[in-house]
Amino acid sequence: MISNIQVVQPVGVLDGTQVSQFRQQIDEAVKTGASTVLVDLEKVSFMDSSGLGAIVSAFKAMRSQGGSLCVCSLNEQIRILFELTSMDRVLDIFSNRDEFEQARFSS
Repeated sequence: MISNIQVVQPVGVLDGTQVSQFRQQIDEAVKTGASTVLVDLEKVSFMDSSGLGAIVSAFKAMRSQGGSLCVCSLNEQIRILFELTSMDRVLDIFSNRDEFEQARFSS
């Protein structure tokens, strides 16, 4: 079975002012039956606790549907935030989309 992968790529600052748009994108991916959502953070320059909360909510939503949520392309600030909150132990984190694709499609 081929998995249905949706990529969500927020841009700029992922904080309280941008979280609702991000959540809408995740909700849409769940509604369309995505089995995996890849959150590509390459174009995110900063993320605060609101953004982290949105990613945690998205992770829970995907898991409740039997799917998975992965993230890639973290900058140093976001990587530190994930490490401080131990989310780096919960989420599948990839250096970039290429690494994600190799991991998903090499088996």
